[in-house]
Amino acid sequence: MIEDVQITDNEFLRQFELEVGDNMARIEYALQDRKIFLTKYDMPQDMEDQGFRDIFIKAVFEEVKERGISLVPTSPEIAGFMRKNRRVYKDLLPVGISL
Repeated sequence: MIEDVQITDNEFLRQFELEVGDNMARIEYALQDRKIFLTKYDMPQDMEDQGFRDIFIKAVFEEVKERGISLVPTSPEIAGFMRKNRRVYKDLLPVGISL
């Protein structure tokens, strides 16, 4: 099922990963204090066409929420998702940051 995706935190490369078949999507990040900056989003078009974009980003946001740290979306794709879902994820933004 498409909702049952498992993301991996590749700490060495500082990126969250989602593998589907031979394709891999990535969201690169940088950690600073109690914040995670989501800096780069990369997903093969094949995965985008299958509807994995929002599912992957949501899974990453949920992981960040579980860790109890703030999220700073610096990638345009991530910021767009945050704007679209601001009511659900506004608590993840650091104090003083709004989208």
